[in-house]
Amino acid sequence: MDHRAELGEFLRSRRARLRPEDTGLRTYGERRRVPGLRREELAQLAGVSADYYVRFEQGRTGNVSAEIVDAIAGALRLGADEHAHLRRLVQTAQSSHPAEAGAPAPQVVRPGLVRLLESMPETPAFIAGRGTELLAWNQLFAALVVDVDALPARMRNKARLVFLHEETRQRFVNWQVKARDLVAYLRMDLGRHPNDPGFRALIDDLSEQSAEFRQLWAEQEVKEKTHGAYHLRHPELGEFTLAYESLRLPDDPDQTLVTYTAAAGSPSEAALRILADRARRGENLTEGVRFSA
Repeated sequence: MDHRAELGEFLRSRRARLRPEDTGLRTYGERRRVPGLRREELAQLAGVSADYYVRFEQGRTGNVSAEIVDAIAGALRLGADEHAHLRRLVQTAQSSHPAEAGAPAPQVVRPGLVRLLESMPETPAFIAGRGTELLAWNQLFAALVVDVDALPARMRNKARLVFLHEETRQRFVNWQVKARDLVAYLRMDLGRHPNDPGFRALIDDLSEQSAEFRQLWAEQEVKEKTHGAYHLRHPELGEFTLAYESLRLPDDPDQTLVTYTAAAGSPSEAALRILADRARRGENLTEGVRFSA
């Protein structure tokens, strides 16, 4: 993969969303052939020469100081996640010795996390790895979203399920919101693993099989997954409004524990308890915490 091209595409997409009048620049009513800011306008705002910025956008500046990256991020009005993503893109683009593109070490869920999932019978929960791979999940998550254990190993991935699995897609009432959030997170995560061939293969597969994914991926949005809420639909129990929390493991930042909870006393909590009770009784569900093969 051309990491310099990735840096350029991201910067051009961020320039395109800014209008000169939004930044205090005067245009004097001239006709503009490109959307957003021109390179020389961005350079002016960042306090660098136009020639330097052109080389920066092309990844040809060698070692770039943190101050320069910060100045360009400020001129582009990047959010915190976008700023962090830009730093990683710059580091990757200017690296003269990129990481070997071999297979990364297998991700293993440690026993303590398995027990943690087992101890939450009324909380849908799962552990995701690089590229949203589903590494482990509990009964209630399988009952609420999808029976992951019944899926082929290749499909045990949140991105594949959201874009390529119709049953999972139907579980999200506001599917477009979920899809956009997931793509933004995938791009953020890819910035952390730019030379992972499995991750690249995932993006290629999704781009080939889903026009919706291709469109969202082209928008270059980046967003960390931390917390929020989704509306889910169960075929028997109706709709749920659930908050999610994503907790990145301090000793293995490639793994994230994700939980879904309902507000106390809400209809969603009542429905979730019914689903949890069914799961405990083993109605149409396998037992225990499940693992990706």
